[in-house]
Amino acid sequence: KQWYQRRVRGSKSNGKAGKGKSKGKASAKGKGKQSNGRDSNKEKSDKSKGENGAASSSEPIVEIEPPSVPVRLQFPDGNYPVGQIMEYVGNNSYRTTSEELRERERLSLDIYQDVRRAAEVHRQVRAYAQKFIRPGMLMTDICERIENCNRKLVEENGLEAGIAFPTGVSLNHVAAHYTPNTGDKTVLQYDDVMKVDFGTQVRGYIVDCAWTHTFNPKYDKLKEAVRDATNTGIKEAGIDVRLCDVGEAIQEVMESYEVELNGKTHQVKAIRNLCGHSILPYKIHGTKSVPIIKGGEATKMEEGEFFAIETFGSTGRGFVQEDLECSHYMKNFEAPHVPLRLARAKSLLSHINKTYGTLAFCRRWLDRAGEEKYLMGLKSLCEADVVRECPPLVDVQGSYVAQYEHTIYLRPTCKEVVSRGTDY
Repeated sequence: KQWYQRRVRGSKSNGKAGKGKSKGKASAKGKGKQSNGRDSNKEKSDKSKGENGAASSSEPIVEIEPPSVPVRLQFPDGNYPVGQIMEYVGNNSYRTTSEELRERERLSLDIYQDVRRAAEVHRQVRAYAQKFIRPGMLMTDICERIENCNRKLVEENGLEAGIAFPTGVSLNHVAAHYTPNTGDKTVLQYDDVMKVDFGTQVRGYIVDCAWTHTFNPKYDKLKEAVRDATNTGIKEAGIDVRLCDVGEAIQEVMESYEVELNGKTHQVKAIRNLCGHSILPYKIHGTKSVPIIKGGEATKMEEGEFFAIETFGSTGRGFVQEDLECSHYMKNFEAPHVPLRLARAKSLLSHINKTYGTLAFCRRWLDRAGEEKYLMGLKSLCEADVVRECPPLVDVQGSYVAQYEHTIYLRPTCKEVVSRGTDY
């Protein structure tokens, strides 16, 4: 199947592309310190390197067309690609051949197909994103192209199917929860380390998966460390496995790596106050946390659970705090009924309940839906604890954070890495 079509623009289009790139750089200069926290000296360095990393004016710009056929129509029989299968070992090795457990799986086939459909959408969207993302692009444009493709392939239909949470494109020392608000003119630079984190859901079954996108090869070792740590967590996870044991294995692998940046050697540190998590229907953060350092809880993983195994490696302190302008919000899953005084808060809550339910959303989406003058209403909902703010999480400025993440399903007979692809 040809999911992607390329169109090579002529020399006239190349000239326009060059002008667009120049405007993007001017916007970045005007931005100064804002959502991504880069300082002006580093920005100048980024610009000069960006010219080396992006396509030069003498090279043709290859425009990547987004895939357009919904995944459901690509697999009309309803049987979607199976993720990576990993057999249980040790005391659970009997599960692989147990007929009783196989019958239990057959009874849950609808769930498997829903989550596999979501996973296939994720694979195709990220394959598209990995081809079109390049230095000089506005962060807003990157997010909107990913989200529009996601909506089309999953056949967005209210809470039945759609985007699971806003597309995160956190840069450099920002580890998570950054997506541009309307009007944000941040431009992606050649020297940036961008974490691309987005999700897809079908009937509430969420696939949460992320990778780190860079252009400068000097970050390859950092990405290798985090990718290796995530794969270690996936390998260690399983039924009856203690969460603390998974975290200890992740940290041991992560912190065995060193990376040299700008003549200085850094040990890659696991960010100690970030972790993976279980996933419940329509609830991205379930009741269990998967630590990425030793010393966590001894709670065990159980059959039938979904987990997001995600790790974050940093060249900084290995500790994040909330900072910068908030863009992510999510309705409190257990929010009690609260009388609201503001009429705008009531109407906004009605829209949130109907459109997002307990799934995360962002201000860009409210703008897209035609909501106006909603900031006071949104603030009122947050103060009443009906909606939660999820601000960006940042390490020390000047550091670099990488992330890799996969969703796994602890089936009765095996462990399925549902979001695994040929890319990572």
